Amino acid sequence: MDLSTKYMGLNLRSPLMVSASPLSEDINNIKKMEDAGAAAVVLYSLFEEQIIREERELHYHTTAGTYSFAESLTYFPEPDEYRLGPEEYLNHIRKAKEAVNIPIIASLNGSTNGGWTEYSKKFQQAGADAIELNVYYIPTNPELTGCDVEKTYIDILKAVKSAVTIPVAIKLSPYFSNMANMAKKLDEAGADALVMFNRFYQPDIDLEALEVKPHIQLSYPTAARLSMTWIGILKDKIKADMAATSGLHSGHDALKVLMAGANVTQFCSALLKNGIYFLTDVEKEIVDWMTEHEYESIQQMIGSMSQKNVADPSSYERANYMKALTYYKF
Repeated sequence: MDLSTKYMGLNLRSPLMVSASPLSEDINNIKKMEDAGAAAVVLYSLFEEQIIREERELHYHTTAGTYSFAESLTYFPEPDEYRLGPEEYLNHIRKAKEAVNIPIIASLNGSTNGGWTEYSKKFQQAGADAIELNVYYIPTNPELTGCDVEKTYIDILKAVKSAVTIPVAIKLSPYFSNMANMAKKLDEAGADALVMFNRFYQPDIDLEALEVKPHIQLSYPTAARLSMTWIGILKDKIKADMAATSGLHSGHDALKVLMAGANVTQFCSALLKNGIYFLTDVEKEIVDWMTEHEYESIQQMIGSMSQKNVADPSSYERANYMKALTYYKF
């Protein structure tokens, strides 16, 4: 049985990848991921704010005495609030590449066209096989138009693509006025892959401390339907590869997004919850299903249930909405 797939030009033994998470901070964990069957690993993100802080601290120490801007540094989290600083992150890439034989994908997380270009070059020099741009952008300025927001994504992608020769994926949210058009624009701008989707982490309010605090909740299986829907719609409409992430908790979840058209699947919450070696259970479930249904390869199923290939293409659009509401029973 052939589980192999290709993603951004990388030949992978299977479509099972590990997405960016705290698990990849430990080199031993990355070794375990390879041992558990991971075909590639996306490292934990380097944040734009870390790059900015490092640049400002360097500027401060090289211009000390000329003027002071110490207060501005307090806008950024303290270094110990981050797991890996910029230089440590580059060393982490090198160590990961030395430790395993699977592709290592570096991750940059930010929202402006800042220090991404320079660090993308450094990622490539450190040995990263590809880069995933995680654009986590929440536009709160009421004067900012939808076109302005879209341009931010495209400008970031173009800047990074012009700086490196390794593949570049962009991880984005689904919250665009026309997701299909945005995917097309990113495809035309040179994205080697689209990763669907970034999760919108909403803060919570502590009623006793009267503070707004971050709140992290692991994904749940039904969340995968969003990426499955858009991957199914976009399959064969764009050239870029597609990766499904968020809501993948089983082999069956992976099978569904692959049939919709995903080239690969990225697991995170399931491994945080069940441990890294849970990935072996996922692969076994996929193999068992393929054996039972007489599939010989992953390539046979990729896109087999996309909008283009199903008997009723409208099931991906408004028809599903109407049927879901009509058929619901109390």
